[in-house]
Amino acid sequence: MSLSKHEGRQAGALRVGIAGLGTVGAGVVKLLRQNTDVLAERCGRRVEIAAVSARKRDARRDCDLTGLRWEGDAAQLAKDPGIDVVVELIGGAEGPARELVETAIANRKHVVTANKALIAHHGAALAKAAEKAGVTVAFEAAVAGGIPIVKTLREGLAANRIQRIYGILNGTCNYILTTMRRTGAEFAGVLAEAQALGYAEADPGFDVDGIDAAHKLAILTSLAFGCEIDLAGVHVEGIRHVRAVDIAFAEELGYRIKLLGLARPTESGIEQRVHACMVPLGTPIAHVDGVFNAVVTEGDFVGQSMVEGRGAGAGPTASAVVADLIDLARGRALPMFGVPAAALRRIPASPIDRHRGAYYVRLMVVDKPGVIADVAAALRDEQVSMEAMIQRARAPGEPVPVVLTTHDTLEASMGRALARIAALGSVVEPPRMIRIEAL
Repeated sequence: MSLSKHEGRQAGALRVGIAGLGTVGAGVVKLLRQNTDVLAERCGRRVEIAAVSARKRDARRDCDLTGLRWEGDAAQLAKDPGIDVVVELIGGAEGPARELVETAIANRKHVVTANKALIAHHGAALAKAAEKAGVTVAFEAAVAGGIPIVKTLREGLAANRIQRIYGILNGTCNYILTTMRRTGAEFAGVLAEAQALGYAEADPGFDVDGIDAAHKLAILTSLAFGCEIDLAGVHVEGIRHVRAVDIAFAEELGYRIKLLGLARPTESGIEQRVHACMVPLGTPIAHVDGVFNAVVTEGDFVGQSMVEGRGAGAGPTASAVVADLIDLARGRALPMFGVPAAALRRIPASPIDRHRGAYYVRLMVVDKPGVIADVAAALRDEQVSMEAMIQRARAPGEPVPVVLTTHDTLEASMGRALARIAALGSVVEPPRMIRIEAL
């Protein structure tokens, strides 16, 4: 795809309209104004802000808007003949964000967005519309902030068949799990601390329940495997059930707990999962801590590679937005998902019940004779092979934690075994299960 519709201005400035002036939008304005000369040198032309728009004009922002034209209605940016690219930083899968992007495409303007929800829900339709209009929709900033994973998959690894992709895709969850490990504190207390520091929202469900990571994984899956985005096909769990005792046992067993998004093709379709994982301590991703993100790709010729960096924040996300603007200024544009929209394959989702792997299970049981035999019988009856069991303390007649790990088994079998165990009179809490990943 070329940028022929703007050839008349190719030697002139790339004129940008920015909608949304929150943390990321302010960061983009700041970067474009601060690094004007650097960008002009690298693009061969200037990248200029033609106009901006946001809900509140008088809000305090960490950027200088002096001399910039203000539009009260963001849709006007999409209709302005003096604007080449609309930068959508409003957020949300529907409403003003979707309207702005669709209007920009209809007016034959390129779009740069950091909106993962919009791409995860409507990416295929936007790709088709953009190709028909002869423009591009760029979204490097929508996945993993400042990590160039979209470009890596679409360009750097384009010669490979991707066999698996997985990663830490949510910095809030990674911060919480890291802090729980370092301090021994429980989830609720660390979440409150993360909220106080601004790492977690007042309503944290989007992050801690895995929804944010699911959006990003669905996008990466499409890029990696050339298939249509299937957000509904992602199995999603969060980290609310992870306790400090699980993290301590994980370390003892040679693992670290991370919220991962994982995707791979299987005989029954594309497997997409977001959930807490036991990650071997010997793997690089086990040591990605705090608010950092990381994505690991496995290609048939390149092998395994990992990219790591800050997954959110004004600076990293603004850097990714402007990287897309630089590509457009240079006249470089690719199909949204690496292949034409019509070539994206419709591949069924592989049900979570067909996943095969090892498992960590924590039980709270009444310490009395016969309990372990009952648990072992429930596993045996569902053809689940136990690898190890840990019972750290004895308290006859009182509840005590028992931890077990299994050999590889089918998820459906594991689910049935856990249902049997939960029904035992000596088990006083629902069993807690965390998947062990062979990475």
